[in-house]
Amino acid sequence: MTKPSKKILAALANLVVIIYTISCVFPVLWIFYSSLKTQKEFNLNIVSLPSNLNFTNYIEAIKTSHLDKFFLNSVFNSMITVTLVVIIGFMTGYCLSRFKFRGRGFVYTLFLAGMLIPVHSLLIPIFIQFKNLGMLNNRLTLILPYVAFGLPISIFLFESFIVSVPGEMDEAASLDGLNIFGIMFRIILPLCKPVMSTVVILSFLSSWNEFPFALTLIRDDKFKTIPVGLANFSGAFSTNYTQLMAALVIAVLPVILIYLIFNKKVVQGMTAGAVKG
Repeated sequence: MTKPSKKILAALANLVVIIYTISCVFPVLWIFYSSLKTQKEFNLNIVSLPSNLNFTNYIEAIKTSHLDKFFLNSVFNSMITVTLVVIIGFMTGYCLSRFKFRGRGFVYTLFLAGMLIPVHSLLIPIFIQFKNLGMLNNRLTLILPYVAFGLPISIFLFESFIVSVPGEMDEAASLDGLNIFGIMFRIILPLCKPVMSTVVILSFLSSWNEFPFALTLIRDDKFKTIPVGLANFSGAFSTNYTQLMAALVIAVLPVILIYLIFNKKVVQGMTAGAVKG
């Protein structure tokens, strides 16, 4: 291939990457600066920049739609879910990777099967079960399904990583006097930071953005989460787009913050889980 041909191909490749990058970044920027416009400015031109920085949309979004209450409910559900998924996933992954017992393969396959089942196909059965058990409309209603849906990938990643850690480390720690919990949480858990970061981000994103179960299992406004609360900005005949944009910015900020905190370990954790599994 001649030099001019290589340069043309490189230029085309760069152009494709630039277009793809803009298509990913522009919607986020558009939501952010549109949240600073008045409704009149937005109706006149949805793409133009705001003439002045208008933060009243944020104040009105919180006051009129009780976004702060939905936000705190989402934070509560996500924090409890992430904590339980990490602890239970780590302990289960450790036991499956270290102990050989009858039925171990069946148990592991059963957990992995959870990744193959479309979670939305379980919506109606879970609703009926929760209704019969009187578990609808309370503070902990969403925690159980969120933890159950997050455990398969968590167990898979932890088990795949821990099985590559030499068992001699456990034996040395045992000779030093550590019991099983000391070995798990003082020796093995610190080694699992990359995998743990991946599990934290995946569990947080799935619980923070989840909509169908939150809409179906929760009826009371005081327990609703932020994805359900965003629907309040759309009426039957009109939508307050600028306040909706402000609410979307508030909803997206924790996701960006969590990603910025753990992003360096995400790829490392996913690679460890994929290759060593």
